[in-house]
Amino acid sequence: MEFGIFNSLYTPHQALNGRDAAVVQHERLMNEVEWVVAADKAGFKYTWATEHHFLTQYSHLSANEIFLPFVAARTSNIHLGTGIFNITPPVNHPARVAERVAMLDHLSEGRFEFGVGRGSSSTEQKGFGIQDPELTKEMADETLGQFKYMWREGLYSYDGKFFSMPPRNVLPKPYSDPHPPIWVAAGNPSTFEKAAKMGIGVLCFTTGSPEMLAPLVETYKTTIEKAEPVGEYVNNNVMVTSQMLCLEDGQKARDISCNMTSGYQNSLVFHYLDTFPKPPGIPDYPDLIPEPTPEDLEKNIGAGLVCSGTPEEVARAVKGYADIGADQLVFGQLSTTMPIEIALESVETFGKHVLPEYDKDPVHNTQKQREAYVKKHGPTKRTLADVLEKVPE
Repeated sequence: MEFGIFNSLYTPHQALNGRDAAVVQHERLMNEVEWVVAADKAGFKYTWATEHHFLTQYSHLSANEIFLPFVAARTSNIHLGTGIFNITPPVNHPARVAERVAMLDHLSEGRFEFGVGRGSSSTEQKGFGIQDPELTKEMADETLGQFKYMWREGLYSYDGKFFSMPPRNVLPKPYSDPHPPIWVAAGNPSTFEKAAKMGIGVLCFTTGSPEMLAPLVETYKTTIEKAEPVGEYVNNNVMVTSQMLCLEDGQKARDISCNMTSGYQNSLVFHYLDTFPKPPGIPDYPDLIPEPTPEDLEKNIGAGLVCSGTPEEVARAVKGYADIGADQLVFGQLSTTMPIEIALESVETFGKHVLPEYDKDPVHNTQKQREAYVKKHGPTKRTLADVLEKVPE
């Protein structure tokens, strides 16, 4: 199993503490950058940067296409993923998405991971003029299958329900051969099977135990064997996002875990991401999910349900995700008010003690799958002559 981190630029009111909001936003943004650099050094293989709009406190990271090239220049091995690019045409024109993917792929020299989604909040959707959330499913389905054609040499044209283009050469073409790995955000259980049929990876969150995810992972792994890929090749991958605090001092980890506004952040999740199913017992905002008590935390650590505590305790929780077949476990540490110095210490401790137990291959899983495709089918021929022959006078 591989590991990553999740960037969201969480900026809750607790972080302001009477200070200027713009200063705090900048501070938290630069903390995200520093955290990615530390994760890269610690051996984490992925960072995933979200795209959200208008979601006060919950996520101020609206332009991941700017954030990711910046951290690409500061890192050397970690892969840089969009978790997500919103591919509904009213939010981002598909050709512009294809261009951004190719640019990110070039600037990272093949370290880019293309995660897509349709937006998970009616606040965002209506902000861009989409009044019916159900329409976003059709929009994403129509758009997703078009990217591989935009990335091929020559002219691309399309006349569809939600977007159309006259013949145009979408440039640049990707650096990777044939293109970066494709993933989709899975906010609903049905997306696991749908993603598998399309031959793309799944990006999901966990709000319960690994056993609750096990049937979805099993469905995905069974279905993807018969995939009809929307990309040029299959990306067989399940990524799960959770929380983590791994410190040599287990009591220190416990004290911080109970006092980093994780309950408040989860309340914002269900307040804003209103297209997701809401588990029973979750209060309606502004009523809040309680912060974990020391007793509840201790019980969950003992049962291996949370990745908090000493390296040994965290490793036990990680094993639960490995046992259900998850390919990648990702941690959203800064989606709390955890101090940046603690987040840095935690990724370093995890990278030293836990990560080597589970990730012994220096090559990224997505890279191996892409290389296997090229080995079987041969490299893509991309020459200037080919392009010029297809461009009309």
